[in-house]
This record gives sequence, structure tokens and C-alpha cells, in this order.
Amino acid sequence: MLNRTLAPVFKQVEKIQLIKAEPHVLDNNIELYVINGGEQELIRIELIFKNVNWNSAKPLQAYAVNTMLVEGTSKLSAREIAEKIDYYGAFLQLDYNYDYSTVTLFTLTKHLESTLSVVKAVVTDSIFAESELQTFKTNQKQKLLVNLEKNDFLGRRLFSHALFGDTIYGYKTESFDYDKLDRVQLLEYFKSAYQPSNCAIIASGKITDNTIKLLNSCFGSDWDHGPAFTANTFSFNADKGFEHYLERPEALQSAIRLGRVSVNRQHPDFPGLQVLNTVLGGYFSSRLMANIREDKGYTYGIGSAVVSLQNAGYFVIGSEVGAHVCSAAIAEIEKEIKILQTQLIGKEELELVRNYMMGSLLGSLENALSHGDKFKNIFFSGLTYEYYEQYIKVVRNITAEELQQLAIRYLDFSDLQKIIVGKK
Repeated sequence: MLNRTLAPVFKQVEKIQLIKAEPHVLDNNIELYVINGGEQELIRIELIFKNVNWNSAKPLQAYAVNTMLVEGTSKLSAREIAEKIDYYGAFLQLDYNYDYSTVTLFTLTKHLESTLSVVKAVVTDSIFAESELQTFKTNQKQKLLVNLEKNDFLGRRLFSHALFGDTIYGYKTESFDYDKLDRVQLLEYFKSAYQPSNCAIIASGKITDNTIKLLNSCFGSDWDHGPAFTANTFSFNADKGFEHYLERPEALQSAIRLGRVSVNRQHPDFPGLQVLNTVLGGYFSSRLMANIREDKGYTYGIGSAVVSLQNAGYFVIGSEVGAHVCSAAIAEIEKEIKILQTQLIGKEELELVRNYMMGSLLGSLENALSHGDKFKNIFFSGLTYEYYEQYIKVVRNITAEELQQLAIRYLDFSDLQKIIVGKK
């Protein structure tokens, strides 16, 4: 008989097999990486462009260009682009982050050739019509106006600026920044950033030799190299932490962000920090959740993260708590950090975290697309698959003593920038 009062025994994940990306080079030297797997006739094609030529006088260039790519070419209107993609049951997605801008196509294999022609038009022939630009400005300014009323948005905005200043990582967008945009500025950036010299392609799914031939035919020729560009590079120091308080007298909840500049995925301490972060606030059974949500009832949710960017990394704790308990919540966060620095993590808790992290990694590899996501993590960081071998080794073997030393080195509470929006 099954005894349901007993929890199942943990079983350690012994090995995780990744589908490794196969490198290819198109005729014009674009790097193509293929993650081939699965039985479904589904393909994801990602064209990835580095964000370049950062200029604080033109802070929204890269974002505006990426967002407006589907708003019309010299031969296709925005509506025609959407209709062509929809006709084939495909999906075209635009993504922008601090370091890269991406154009992603999801399509059935049999419709790849037809849908690639639309993608080619978008990345080579977008025109940024004045009427579409004015609509973009109006919509974005309205969205910003709404967001500026949200404590959580303000907290994230102030936190990024406290860590990274007026770089692309920390710039605080204002309404007048959208007014600075003009069509000449967008075309200038488009020609610099969206060119073969600044492009890499990742193809995930059921990939055949014909797929590679189609990609080479579409993107490997008849795509001119653009003007010279400068890759975005920044350096940051982990300065002494300060409190940044934005009072909002009517607030019922206060948004809090605590954190500091840290290391990114390229640093050997990063996997260990991920383990430490999971203990502190990286999953539902974390110490911050157990204390501040379950025990104290100060919030519905609280979490922490270690984030890797191309030019930096950072550690952050975030939550929205009742305004009347904001100071008490921060005091409890400090207490939990001090415990990690002064007391060893127990064997049972550490084993639970190890199994959670290994299970999460294994569970995130359900198909070729998710294997492609794992490749992007190392591709963006300039790493090889050895990173995952080292990550698994660290998760399975890191000791409580080593985690305590990481907490002392990276989680000094006095070094954390402390953002409070609302009341304290």
C-alpha cells in the first residue's frame, strides 16, 4: 500500500543531455547555429542583432527601430506584412533587450520559404514611415504615462539607474525622449545595426539540409553590408549602497528593490551565486518567501535574482509590501542576509535546493526550441557548452561553507542600493 503521509524520496539527476548547436556560415559570413530536434514540422528562426552606437542624446534609437520593423517596407504595408504571416499560420515576434534586438519567425516547415521572404523584407527594407512613427510616439508616451503611476515600475526604473546611471542599462526614459525621434535617426540606426556584419541566426526545430539552403539563399546573398558601427561596451563599479526614497503619500503598498552590481555568467562565481540566490529568494520555498510572505504576511510575493548582462551582472531583491510594514520588511531582508553570512545552510535545505535546480534545468529542456534557449544563454555571453557542465558540477557539489563565503563576498547589506517607492 502507498503511504501518502511520506514524501517521495529525492532522486538525484545524474546527467543532462543537451542538443548542441551545429555551427554553419552563410555565403556572406553570417554565423548560423542549428539546433535540430523533434518530430513536429515546426521551425523557429531567430535573427539576432547587437545593439550598437549607444548615444545618450538618442536613447531610444535601438528600441524604436526594433519595435517598428513590422510597420512597413517600400513594398509592403504593416497590414500586408501581418496578413502574409497570418495566411501561413506563422508568427513574427520582435524582441528588444539591453544588449540585443531580435526578429523571430515561428513557422511550419512547408511554409518556411514563403515566410522567410517577409522576414527578409522586414530586416532589409523597413522604411519607418512618418505616419507610423507619429503613431508609435503617441502610443509609447501614453504607455509611459500610465506606467509612471505604478510604484513597481518606478522602483525598477530607479533601481536600474542607481546601478548603471545614464547608460542603456540604466537610462530613465522620459516623454520628451520620444519627441527627439525622427525618421532620419531611425534609418541611420537601421542601416548600421541591421546588416550581415552584425547578424547571427539561430534555427531550432526540425531542421533539414533544405532548411539551411533556404536560409543561405535568403540571407546569405543580396544583403549589403552597412556602415561601420561601434559595439556597446560599458564598465561598472559596485558602489556603496544608498537609500533612494520616492514618497507617494497615498500609496497602500510600497515597491522595494534592493541590489547591487555583481558578476555575470562569464565569472566563475556565477553558478555558485545562483545556488545561493535560490536559497535566499529564487524559488517558492525560499527563505524570503518563508519569512516575509508565509510568516509575517507582509507581501503576496518576494523574490531575488542574479541577472547576467553582456557588460555586467547584478543581484536584486524585489517585492511590493504593505506601506505600513515597509521598514519592517527591509529589516527582515537584512536579517535573512546576515543569517546566510553567519550560519551554514543545513544539509537538508541544501539538498532540496540542489534537486530543485537540477529538476528545473531538466524540465526546461522539453523540445528543440528550449535547447535553443539554452544555447542563447552561452552564445550571448561568449561561452561554450562547458558552462553547463561546470554549472551542473557546482550545483551538485558546492558546500555550505563555500556558499557562506559567497554571501560574505557579494551580499554585504551596506553595499546594496535600496529603492523605496511609496511610504516607509
